[in-house]
Amino acid sequence: MGQRLRVLDVGMGQGTQALRLARAGHSVTGLESDAEMLASARASLAGEPEGIRERVRLIEGDGRDTGVHFLPGSFDVVLCHGVLMYVSEPDPLLAGLARMLAPGGLLSLLVRNADALAMRPGTAGDFATALASFDTDAYTNRLGLEVRADRLEVLRATLAGIAAPLHAWYGVRVFTDNVGNEAELPGPEELARVFAAEDRAGRTDPYRGVAALLHLCGVRG
Repeated sequence: MGQRLRVLDVGMGQGTQALRLARAGHSVTGLESDAEMLASARASLAGEPEGIRERVRLIEGDGRDTGVHFLPGSFDVVLCHGVLMYVSEPDPLLAGLARMLAPGGLLSLLVRNADALAMRPGTAGDFATALASFDTDAYTNRLGLEVRADRLEVLRATLAGIAAPLHAWYGVRVFTDNVGNEAELPGPEELARVFAAEDRAGRTDPYRGVAALLHLCGVRG
């Protein structure tokens, strides 16, 4: 096994990625403000072997209050996936997350791509919404909530300003953004092709720039 990392998963939801990391041998702290999501994560954790359960700590709390729960430099990796779209002013949150990182630590962000908001409605044939999406960072998500998206260059500047400059970035859901959650999965061979195409596009210009989501990796100096 490689290095065992101290991971903070902010806005962990049902704990899917937290459990995967714990199964891989890492020490994971999950922070979640939604009581229902936290209960689901705890139920999932209860079904894991003791060796995995003892590597996971679940805390009810808000990602904007990490300083209340943890000391600076407490983690090697901080994950903040699918959270910034619900935060009207993300800069203070990101600065707080960067302070949680040990030197050389990784800040991993998954955000909605504001520079590609017209792609989903446009490829679905909703051109009125596509036209309205060019000059805004606001959108309605699949839950019907009014949320916001982020621009790569703005986040690049923010990460530089909080001493966790952008190290690498990737596009996520380049070709499959309009596939619904209820869609039946293709067979194994075709599914492998889907993953391969998405992986290649997510690492390649110009495709990654029009992905629905962006995965940004900042490294603490």
